[in-house]
This record gives sequence, C-alpha cells and structure tokens, in this order.
Amino acid sequence: MAERVLGASVPRREDPRLLAGRGRFVDDIALPGMLHAQFVRSSEAFAEIVSVDLSEVRAVPGVVAAYAAADLDLRDITALLDRPAHEFVPTAMPVLARDTVRYVGEPIAIVVAKDPYAAEDGVEAAVVEYAPREPVVSDLGALAEGAPLVHPEAPRNTLVDVSLFATEGIDAVFEAAHTVVEVRTKTGRQNALPLETRGVVADWDDRDEQLRVQTCTQVPHQVRTVLAACVGLAEKQVRVTVPDMGGGFGQKCVVGREEIVAAAAALRLRRPVKWIEDRRDALTAAFLAREQRYAVRAAFSETGEILALDADVVCDMGAYSCYPFTAGIEPLMASAEMPSVYTVPAYRVRGRAVTTNKAPTAPYRGVSRPQYVMVMERVMEKAARALGLDPLEVRRRNLITVFPYTGVNAITYDPGSYRESLDLCEQTLRDEGWFDRRSDGVIGIGFACFSERTGYGSGAFAQRRMQVVPGFDLSEIRMDLDGTVSVTTGTLSHGQSHETTMAQIVADRLGIPYDRVKIVQGDTDRITYGWGSFASRSITIGGSAVAAASVKLGDQLREIAAHLLGGDPAAAVLEDGGVRLGDERLSFPEIADVAYLRSHLLPKGVGPGLAATASFDVAGDGTFSNATHGVVVELDPGTGGVEILRYVCVEDCGVAIHPQVVEGQARGGIAQGIAGALFEEVRYDDAGQPLAPSFMEYKVPTAAEIPDVRIEHLETPCAFTENGAKGAGEGGTIGAPAAVLNAINDALRRTGVELDDTPIPREAIFRALEAS
Repeated sequence: MAERVLGASVPRREDPRLLAGRGRFVDDIALPGMLHAQFVRSSEAFAEIVSVDLSEVRAVPGVVAAYAAADLDLRDITALLDRPAHEFVPTAMPVLARDTVRYVGEPIAIVVAKDPYAAEDGVEAAVVEYAPREPVVSDLGALAEGAPLVHPEAPRNTLVDVSLFATEGIDAVFEAAHTVVEVRTKTGRQNALPLETRGVVADWDDRDEQLRVQTCTQVPHQVRTVLAACVGLAEKQVRVTVPDMGGGFGQKCVVGREEIVAAAAALRLRRPVKWIEDRRDALTAAFLAREQRYAVRAAFSETGEILALDADVVCDMGAYSCYPFTAGIEPLMASAEMPSVYTVPAYRVRGRAVTTNKAPTAPYRGVSRPQYVMVMERVMEKAARALGLDPLEVRRRNLITVFPYTGVNAITYDPGSYRESLDLCEQTLRDEGWFDRRSDGVIGIGFACFSERTGYGSGAFAQRRMQVVPGFDLSEIRMDLDGTVSVTTGTLSHGQSHETTMAQIVADRLGIPYDRVKIVQGDTDRITYGWGSFASRSITIGGSAVAAASVKLGDQLREIAAHLLGGDPAAAVLEDGGVRLGDERLSFPEIADVAYLRSHLLPKGVGPGLAATASFDVAGDGTFSNATHGVVVELDPGTGGVEILRYVCVEDCGVAIHPQVVEGQARGGIAQGIAGALFEEVRYDDAGQPLAPSFMEYKVPTAAEIPDVRIEHLETPCAFTENGAKGAGEGGTIGAPAAVLNAINDALRRTGVELDDTPIPREAIFRALEAS
C-alpha cells in the first residue's frame, strides 16, 4: 500500500449503505407469513397475580394466539455470582411473570397477531386481576427496617453486599488527618435510549431444524445460550444473527425476556414472529441504569495529599439481576475502581445492590464510572476549598505519575498521560481566554480527570466471581482465490464502525487495501464464540484477536511464496496485495491459486487453503485509557438555566485506529454525560408508576444543549494489545457529569451553595443565585 491505513481516518465502509437508507435493521425484516407480537404488561409495581384471562384476546380479529406463562412453560433466567450467601442473593427472573409482578411494565403475556395493530388491540382485551402490595420505590425505602421484601429470599432487599477493601489502620489515618471532607451524592436513574429500540424476528427452519433468531443484541452468543435453555433446545438448534443495529450503549448487552418469548411463540406456531419495542415500553419497561447513592469521606494532609478514602455505595438495581452480569455489576465496579487516577494509600469500601419495584437495570455506557469519578472529582474540589488551595494543584499532587502503578485496590494501571492531559486541558482553556472571563459571577470552569479501564479480560471478570466469565475473543480469517479476505470477530458493531476499523487492522497486517477485507460479525453459526461488544473491548480484545489471526495468515502466505520463489520465508515481505522476496513478487491471487487449485505445489507439511484462527485475552488487570475534560458554563440568574460555553476533551486511548471514529465516540459519549448531569432522569411516584412515559417527560439532549467539543489527542501505546490501542467507547460519558457539575459549582462559588446530586436541579441553581 502507498500509505499506512492503520491510524488514518479513511472513508467508513458502512456509510454508503447506511446514509443511503440501504441498511437492514430488525424492523426492516419481512418474512412470508410473518406474525406480529406485543406484550400484556403489568400495570402494578408490586402485586400478586390472581388471574390472567386471555379469552377475549383470542377473540379479537386478527389475533392468532395469546400465551401466558403457564402456556409456554419456559425456564427462568438466573444470573449468578460464585459468592457466599451473605454477599450475593440470586433471583430468578421468569420470562413471563407467573405469580408476582415486581415492576410496572413487566411482561405477563404475549399476543401474536396478523399485524401489529391487531396485536395492540389484543393486548387491550387482556384482563389481569391483581392483589396489590406495598411497593418499594427507593434505595432508602428498600433498606428501611420492616420494608416489604421485593424477593422473600433477599433480606433487607439486598442482593449484593460486599466489602472488597479495608486497609488496616484506616480509622487512625482519619483521626490524625489535617482535613477530612465528605461527599454525599445521589445520581438519577437513566435510560440508555438507543435510537433503535429492542426487537426480534424469530422463525423455525424445518430444513436445518433450527430456531432462527434475528435480533438487535450486543451479545448474540449469550442470547443463544439462554434462549436454548429457556425453550429446551440444544444450542446447535438455535441460530442468532444480528443485522445492522442502531445503538445499544449497554442496554442490549444483557439477555432480555421479550426476545425469548417471541422466539418461543414462533417455535410453537411454526411461523415467523416479529416484536418491535415501542417507545413507551422502551421508556418504562426496558432495562434502566445509573441510580446510585454515595457517602464518602476523604482524609487529606495540610499540603493537599490524599491520605485515605472511605466509601459506602448503594446501587438501586430494580426488580431483578440482569444476565450475565448480575446485580453486582455496578457496586462491584464502583468498589474496585473508585480511587480512579489518584494515589490513594488507604481505602475502605462497602458496595451494595438493593432491589426495588422498578424496571431492572443493565450496564449503561460507563457503568458506575460516571458516578464514582464524579465523587472523586468532588472530593478534590472540596479538599481544595477546605485547604485554600487551587483545585488543579490538588489534583496534580495526587495524580498517578509513575507507571506501572499498583493501587490500594490491587489493580495495576498501565502507563497513561494523566498529568499531561490535565496540563493540556487547562492550558487550552487559558489560551482561549476563559480564565479571564471567569471573573463574571455566573461563569464557572470545571474539570474532571479520570481513567477508563478498557479491555476487561477474563481475569478481571473472574475477580468479580461471575459464574459466566467473559473475556477472550476468537477470530477466524480466510483468503479467497481472488486475494480478498474474510475475517470473523466475536465483537459486534452497533454504531462503532467495526466494518472499517477491523478491516484497517487486517489491511495493516497483510498489506492489502482495507476495502478488500470483509468483516463477519453477529452470527452464532459462523462465529465459533464471542462475548459481543461492551466495556470498550472491541478493538482492545476483538481487534487484537483479528490482528493475531492476520499475522498467522501472513505467515502462511510468506511460507508458500518463499517456497515457490526459492527463498527464505523470513526475508519475504507482505506489501501491495502480494509477497515480495528480493526482486521477485507473487500476488495474493497467485499464491491462492496454488493453495486451492494446485496444492501439489505447496511446501511439504503445508495443507491446502489459506485460513487461520487466533484468540486473545488481556493479561492481568487490562489496560486504562485516560482523559481530562474541561467545561465552561454560564448560569442564567433569571431561570437557573445552564449554558455550556466551551467543552474541551483531552483524551489518550493509545493508538487510535481511526481518529475520526474516536472523536465521534467521544462526542456522543459527552452528549450522554451532559444529559445525565443536567436533565435526564427516570422518576417514579410513590406507587411505583413511572413518570416519564414519553419524550415530553424524559428529556434527551439535542443540538441546542450540546456545544461544539474540542478534542485533543495524546497517545500512550498499550503494551498489552496487538495494536497499541486501549479503547475509547465510554470515556466521553464518564468524564462529562463531573466536569459539568464542577463548572456549575465554580459558577456558584460566591453563593456559598454546593450541589452534589445529578441531574442538577435548575431550581436549586436559581435559588442559590437569587439568595446571593
């Protein structure tokens, strides 16, 4: 190739198809004789089911079938941790509620009809009789003495209660400290809200004796495993494929109930069944995220060095554990990683997951990191104020600067640019003149320093004691007669441009144009096994497996070419779609011609064909990308409104395979983080009824609220991955809430008011400014 393709913002291969409307999403799928499904959902937050009457449903014109739990007899979904009973309580999630409903929107029955309108009419005809119970609608209510039990097997409504770290002598450190600051904060419940809602098309194939499931999931192999177990099929009898997908953000990296029920109905009826989630159900009954409460104390020396950190973390996980991560995902991550980018010498933490009568939670972009980073950044700000020091100087005195660094949390951090990113972010805002404008009483500047642990390998997940341990990835690569390449990946694109970035990795290793590479993903029959996409693992782990497989194929090509040209394979060079050995050259099609059509010419011990397989798993604790976000806000004294005047992100994700994609990931994540800081929240009333059933009540970010974002790149290549990349999928969301909150508090610095909860109430800003 004339230019290296790795690290270049080449034209994205997905764009022509998607921008021209030629993408193929789940709702685009139409099969002969296809039926449409909708669900009868609970109108009660907590109740015993007295009866489910579907007789009138079956009489609705166009309705073909209606099934309750007793009609389908499906196994429950149960996510497990290998922890003792006092640390973890498993809860089975029935695919359709049988005896009890535990949140508004919980599926009770499925209605299958000839068109979606008849299915909706059928849902309206269902009659469910309830015996209501007092619901539990908050984390504090769940932990209160004598509170109703959402699950009788979970005392005090606690599913996870783990104290991972407790440094000996920490109490004495607090007693002797010059300054102790406290942060008490609560973050609101949020909805990931991918542009494409959840959906599935399922049908039975008599020829292959397979249940074919086309669905928008981030984890197709896990869907296959759970679906097969629930309906009683062998895994080989279930094929899960994923077409184009319009976003996931973690909401689709767990196994949902509706896709299993729709597939079971298709199996029963031997006809294709489609279910597409409508926006009301997406807002009220889909997996939610984020709602957490922190009570944190931090001890500091007189000169601003942090001496100890003591934290209590409570996460409201809703009605059930999600599969495969369990209810432990948020408190365990917060507990393990809270020290963040700072050198904390003593640490104690308790993490709890409580169950309430709300829709269950799933991972959402960042998973606890936006929350604990916000806590740590508030700790730095409060310490600076208490000590009379510059908040940025307090950060600099505590940042990790010597790598590798093993923290008090027993995690080893690989090299990063923590100090450099802070310095560049501050200097950028100074050069633009924002510090001069800060003298205006309603303008504030806020910062957030953080790391993003990416590429969690099986070792990191095993530390959580998950019974299902994600981590590795597999890749299979094949070259055809014309020299084009097909490569599989167990990761899955839902908007991150894998068709381009994975192809860039292959092209770099083999010396071919990236448009000669086809990426195969999202098919459980064609991909041996994959853990899907989440936690920024796609390039770090999936891309490393792709790179390793490409190297193996390259070795085959060199060996065959050297044999045919009479030279040493070690001297052969892959370039420009062929192998060069001295002054001689063979193109890949010429080598493939021998490998497939004239195999008698192959060197001894080399079999026919051109294919290779490789796996990859991150060793140790994985790798950490890092960033600093700087935000300038202006407050409106008349309304309490917040306008973001400037946003600067200095990020380091190691080697950026495609810088434009990295910037897009950062900007999208920042938009979600700003929304979480300022206005996104799923609220419930005292009866457990969701108060945001539409976009009139649940406010999402638009171009009016999101500023232009300046992104600066640093590069600290990762030594653990095949491409030097670290991952960049979640960083934007992680840093934004803390930076925005700190900027608002800086703008309120003369009022004596400090705000620590998100979303930040506009009324609180207004009253603080009015009082001052």
